[in-house]
Amino acid sequence: MSQIYRIGIIGCGGIANGKHMPSLKKLANVQMAAFCDIVAERATKAADEYGDEDAKVYADYRELLQDPTLDIVHVCTPNDSHAVIAIAALEAGKHVMCEKPMAKTAADAKRMVEAAKRSGKKLTVGYNNRYRADSWHLKELCEQGELGDIYFAKAHAIRRRAVPTWGVFLDEEKQGGGPLIDIGTHALDLTLWMMNNYKPKVVLGTAYHELSKRENAANAWGPWDPGKFTVEDSAFGMIVMENGATIILESSWALNTLEVDEAKCSLSGTEGGADMKGGLRINGEKNSRLFTTDVELKAGGVAFYDGASVSAPDVEMRLWIKAIEEDTEPVVTPEQAYVVSYILEAIYESARTGKAVYLD
Repeated sequence: MSQIYRIGIIGCGGIANGKHMPSLKKLANVQMAAFCDIVAERATKAADEYGDEDAKVYADYRELLQDPTLDIVHVCTPNDSHAVIAIAALEAGKHVMCEKPMAKTAADAKRMVEAAKRSGKKLTVGYNNRYRADSWHLKELCEQGELGDIYFAKAHAIRRRAVPTWGVFLDEEKQGGGPLIDIGTHALDLTLWMMNNYKPKVVLGTAYHELSKRENAANAWGPWDPGKFTVEDSAFGMIVMENGATIILESSWALNTLEVDEAKCSLSGTEGGADMKGGLRINGEKNSRLFTTDVELKAGGVAFYDGASVSAPDVEMRLWIKAIEEDTEPVVTPEQAYVVSYILEAIYESARTGKAVYLD
């Protein structure tokens, strides 16, 4: 009989309820045994809905980590607490999945990488867009060399008017930034992963606080309070890698544009190109003629497990538990997630100083 892994959920808000807990509940070899939230009612509700019959509820994550029966911890809290909780969990002997971004700062992300190495426990970050059907297929094509050497790419995270007005999304102190660190992080992770290039050399960035100043603005989730909108409403970066490759990163929650794409990338290589706009398309040249191919994919997610099509979060959780079970590297390694945070921080620094940031 395979081992049953006991999981503790720290932070029982939107991302835990929207992704982690529903997908974990579908797995036969896990039990959600402990729930923690600074709002007691949220932890209790999560335990009632997703926990086993003996599930425990905590208001302090440090008490949860003292439970020696827990194997895994999922950190689903605001960005500023990711590092302190994840490091404590690793030091307590737990495997850790931390929601994206890895941490509020690159220094904290690096501390998390070091803690994982010291503890010998697994650490991953919740970049769930890697597990979509189009992402998975494009990654396979990249690994097979279909695009050749990818030397130019765009990371897309553009919303026209979709500012999250709940929780702490607009609080720079809690989050570390706005759309760049929230959704730009997904697009950048996806792009670096496709390119298999994690060696940035220089970054130039800009950030804007323009539409965020408006009262009663049109917005998918209702108007925001300009007085509480302390993060950027859009940010852009150009990243040049050590091998000369260039990445353009674009992110916004509110921008006057009709070119809306989120958690997508466009790639240009020596042998071909690809983009995810309106579906996965491959382009190139064959027999002295240009071609464009629309790739047909199963709707709903990556085909796994007897051909069943499941959602990206479901695949993410299955492969995370499988990595622990088989003692293999998780799909998202802490070293990869650290580079994402390192680049994002450099874009913010460049935007503040107006100067390019050269990276070690």
